[in-house]
Amino acid sequence: MSNYTVESTKVETSDGAKLHTRLFKPMEEGKITDNLVVVLVHPFSILGGCQAFLKGIAAGLAGKGYKTVTFDMRGAGKSTGRPSLTGFAEIKDVIAVCKWVCENLSSDRILLVGSSAGCHRPPSHVISM
Repeated sequence: MSNYTVESTKVETSDGAKLHTRLFKPMEEGKITDNLVVVLVHPFSILGGCQAFLKGIAAGLAGKGYKTVTFDMRGAGKSTGRPSLTGFAEIKDVIAVCKWVCENLSSDRILLVGSSAGCHRPPSHVISM
C-alpha cells in the first residue's frame, strides 16, 4: 500500500494549452514535511519526455512528506497544444503550473526540478513570484 495519494487536474497556460497535471501528496495531511511544493519538469517533449518518467521521484518525495507536482508539457501525454522547437512555449507551461501551485496549494515556496530540456532557465520575473 502506498503512503501517498495522487490527484489529477488540468492547468491552462496563458496561451490556452491545457496541461495534464498530477499532484502527489502524503496520505496524511499531518505528515506534510514543509510548506514547500516540488514541481518536477520532464525532458523535452519532442524527444519523448513526459511526466510518467517522474512518477518514481514524485512518489518518493510524497512518501517523505512533500507535496509534489508533475505535468505533461504541451503536446505530451494528455496535454493539448504543440511542442516547440525552441522551448520558449514550454517555459509558459512551467510558469502556468507554478502559478497554479501558488494559487491552489497554499505554498509559500516552490522547488523547481528538471533535467535535460526540462531545466530551462526561466525569465527573471518568474523567480520573484
